[in-house]
Amino acid sequence: MRSYGQYCSIARALDVIGDRWTLLIVRELLLQGPCRFTDLKNGLPGVATNLLSARLKDLEEAGLIGREDAPPPIATVLYSLTGDGLALEPVLKALGQWGLRLMDAERPDDAFQARWLACASAWFAADADPGAPPAVVQLVASGEQAVIEIGGGEVRARAGRAADPDLVLEGPPRAVLGLLTGVIGIDAATALGLTARGRREVLARLRPAAAG
Repeated sequence: MRSYGQYCSIARALDVIGDRWTLLIVRELLLQGPCRFTDLKNGLPGVATNLLSARLKDLEEAGLIGREDAPPPIATVLYSLTGDGLALEPVLKALGQWGLRLMDAERPDDAFQARWLACASAWFAADADPGAPPAVVQLVASGEQAVIEIGGGEVRARAGRAADPDLVLEGPPRAVLGLLTGVIGIDAATALGLTARGRREVLARLRPAAAG
């Protein structure tokens, strides 16, 4: 692991987490919980096997992740974040919030997974009416599906389908994420191909963090 050689907390942090793929490995462990090597590789499209192995070794040596044998009948190693690794969650949220300004275009070769759709919804939106009844929103973007559950002042999200959602938002990732995170409004999202079926007033419950 190379060092910047500076007596600065930012430089010291980047000594540990500044390499390519490192923070995305932390992202996957935050979203998936304890993971097999194959789970991590599937959540990191484009990473080389040997590079992922090297990054995991570096993170383990830095005390950010640990490994343990999975219980029978699964004969494999599970990787998980330590306390120091979990402490990076607000760092990733801040990076993700800052990065919303760069999400104005989708590139043809961009990968997209349901976990990322779910985490964006949970991390970058809040319940604007905590006293209102619970509501459920189904998200569909590029074939990936996630569910937002709003209620009690919280926004929770997960990959998958809802049995009876109040609202279904479907369209390209740029439209769905842009609307949920406050980067664009409903008219602009509709122009990009978003369709909304059900109780559109539920959208008023979601207060995008980008909107302050």
